[in-house]
Amino acid sequence: MLETERMRSHDGAWQPGLRESYLFDRNVIAEIQRASREGIYDIRGFGAKRRVPHFDDLLFLGASVSRYPLEGYRERCGTDVVLGTRFAKKPLELKIPVTIAGMSFGALSAPAKEALGRGASEVGTSTTTGDGGMTEEERRHSTTLVYQVLPSRYGMNPDDLRRGDAIEVVVGQGAKPGGGGMLLGHKISDRVAAMRNLPKGIDQRSACRHPDWTGPDDLEIKIHELREITDWEKPIFVKVGATRTYYDVQLAVKAGADAIVVDGMQGGTAATQDVFIEHVGIPTLPATRLAVDALEELGMHRQVQLIISGGIRTGADVAKALALGADAVSIGTAALIAMGDNSPEYDEQYRKIGSSAGFYDDWQAGRDPAGISTQDDELAARFDPVLGGRKIANYLRVLTLEAQTLARACGKSHLHNLEPEDLVALTVESAAMARVPLAGTNWIPGA
Repeated sequence: MLETERMRSHDGAWQPGLRESYLFDRNVIAEIQRASREGIYDIRGFGAKRRVPHFDDLLFLGASVSRYPLEGYRERCGTDVVLGTRFAKKPLELKIPVTIAGMSFGALSAPAKEALGRGASEVGTSTTTGDGGMTEEERRHSTTLVYQVLPSRYGMNPDDLRRGDAIEVVVGQGAKPGGGGMLLGHKISDRVAAMRNLPKGIDQRSACRHPDWTGPDDLEIKIHELREITDWEKPIFVKVGATRTYYDVQLAVKAGADAIVVDGMQGGTAATQDVFIEHVGIPTLPATRLAVDALEELGMHRQVQLIISGGIRTGADVAKALALGADAVSIGTAALIAMGDNSPEYDEQYRKIGSSAGFYDDWQAGRDPAGISTQDDELAARFDPVLGGRKIANYLRVLTLEAQTLARACGKSHLHNLEPEDLVALTVESAAMARVPLAGTNWIPGA
């Protein structure tokens, strides 16, 4: 028996003959016992923790003899992107193809929302409101702000909708496609309750579908209504959780979307059932390729822009998503970490709430010591939105520089010139999902 399969006794000695089960390991046993004690499913934040094929499973083919790379400090590599060119009079003109995803005031503190706006504005990109409406701090510090229209209609305000620079109709989210969000009572403060028209301190569950439409034909009517409300100026995005991605993207295009946001299962959430996070949806990698296939089939690739989210962490992730055909990416969890969430500085306090720096369990209860994912005034006061905004801006710059470095290495003068031909896969699964060759071969499984 392998030494790693044995377990230590109380005095630290190896106990021969003890082997942990794959199906019933200690985590599974602990969850069964918790469920039997409490009689309710586990609720947590973050996203899927299981290992699934991701952009890490792809590699770039840098230029050498057959292609020339670009000089890093002499030759330009463009990063700009325009989103919403299909129908909108005023599409979003961004300096970088990395945007900030929708994260609600309620899930996040007001200073955290302000910091996101500050950081995005500093580098010339957009941020997004999230469920629960628009805060004045967020609008004031966001040069480009996308206003989300969600099934819950919490905080929905036609005046704020018109104040947004784009509208994002949220049909689904990667961490919980087909399900609504949760906001536990700990986070429903006086201000959150007033904005959402909810009782203070009572657990809230968002609707899983829009109340005034049930299918793509109704979505088309809703998009037309939103265009008329905003005088056809604002780009209208449609966000879907990655499941039946090919058909969902095509129907969203048919309904009149200017851009599509596809959120893979590695996308995070404020709170939902653990069973949802780990067992519903598909990874971001195959969802990207399916979305591009759907747009190409309609002859709308690049005419309807594609924004990919769910597990984007590095400039390599950004560059690989663009190489597979995305126009931009969106980050959520990574942005919170960049601002200071999960910092070892607060490890002792994370441990007091049953977590630890480097983990995300129990954050949905609103006790985040960093003051980011909380509505506790004392905790939120710890967070400096100016410093947080500066950290976000630094992080976004690094993502962009890393993506440019990879693009130049492939001989590309713009990030959008990256293409699937620049990629190979490390595993059979990722090769089949991304539809690029297995490294060292010309074999694309299933092609």
